[in-house]
Amino acid sequence: MSTITVPAQVPSVADDCEQLRKAFSGWGTNEGLIISILAHRNAAQRKHIRETYAETHGEDLLKALDKELSQGFERIVLLWTLDPSERDAFLANEATKRWTSSNQVLVEIACTRSSQELLLARQAYHTRFKKSFEEDVAYHTTGDFRKLLLPLVSSYRYEGDEVNMTLAKSEAKILHQKISEKAYNDDDIIRILATRSKAQINATLNQYKNEFGNNINKDLKTDPKDEFLAVLRATVKCLTYPEKYFEKVLRLAINKLGTDEGALTRVVATRAEVDMKAIKGEYHKRNSVPLDRAIAKDTNGDYEDMLLALIGHEDA
Repeated sequence: MSTITVPAQVPSVADDCEQLRKAFSGWGTNEGLIISILAHRNAAQRKHIRETYAETHGEDLLKALDKELSQGFERIVLLWTLDPSERDAFLANEATKRWTSSNQVLVEIACTRSSQELLLARQAYHTRFKKSFEEDVAYHTTGDFRKLLLPLVSSYRYEGDEVNMTLAKSEAKILHQKISEKAYNDDDIIRILATRSKAQINATLNQYKNEFGNNINKDLKTDPKDEFLAVLRATVKCLTYPEKYFEKVLRLAINKLGTDEGALTRVVATRAEVDMKAIKGEYHKRNSVPLDRAIAKDTNGDYEDMLLALIGHEDA
C-alpha cells in the first residue's frame, strides 16, 4: 500500500550520489533534483545512497541536507532519508523531550509498527542516544500515562492471525466491567492493550461491540476533556484501524487555522511506504476531497512538491 513511485530503470547509486552532490553545490540548492531522486527511492535504496555518499564524499548525506535546506522542506527530506528505525528513534526522542498528553507520537510508534519494527526502533534509540527508549519514556511521563506508555513501547507482540475466542469473550467482559466502573487505568485494561496480538485485540473488541452494543472508543469518550482517555482511544485506534487514526491526524493538521506541518510531515514520511494508499482512501471518504488536493491547497513550494511526490500524486 505504498504510494511512492520508483522508476523501472533506477540509476546507479554512484550516479544518484553525484547528482545529489551537484544539487548541493553552486549558488543555490536544486530542490527539484533532490525531490526527483530521494522521493522516488525506497528505504533500501535510500540507505544505500546514504552509505555510498558517506564513503565517496566523507560526509553524511543528512549533514549535507541539513546545511542546505529550509525548514518545512528540510524536515520532510531529513525524515524521509533516515532509515525507518532511525526515524522512529528520532521522533520518539523528540516526543519524550516535549511530552504532553496531546502528543501521541509515542502511541503511534508503539502501536502501528510491527514487533520487529518496534524492536529495531528501540535498538536505533540505544545507538543514537546512548540510553533506552523505555528509560526516557519512564523519565519524561508521569502517572497513568507512564503506566500505559511504558508497557506499550516495551511490547513484543505475537504477529500471527490465530485468535482464541474464549479469551476474546472473557477479556471483552473484563474491559466492559472496568470501563463501566471508570477504572480506565486498571491493570487489566493496560495488560490487554499492551500484550495481546493485534488479531486477538480485534477479536476482543468485536466481541465487546457485539455483546455490549458500542464500539469501545465510544465508551471511552464519556469525558472528552479527559486527556488519559484520549490517549487510550488513540491506542485502540492505532492497534485496530491505523489508517483511520492517521486520516484524523491529517484532517486535523490540514483543516485548522495554519497547517500543523509537524503532524503532516510526520504522517507522510512514516506512512508513505506502509499504508498511505489506505489512508488516502479514508481521507477522501471522510472529507470528500482527495488528500493531494487538500495538501496542495494548504502548502506551497518545494515542501508541497515533496509531500505530493511521496503520496503518489501523478504529476510529482
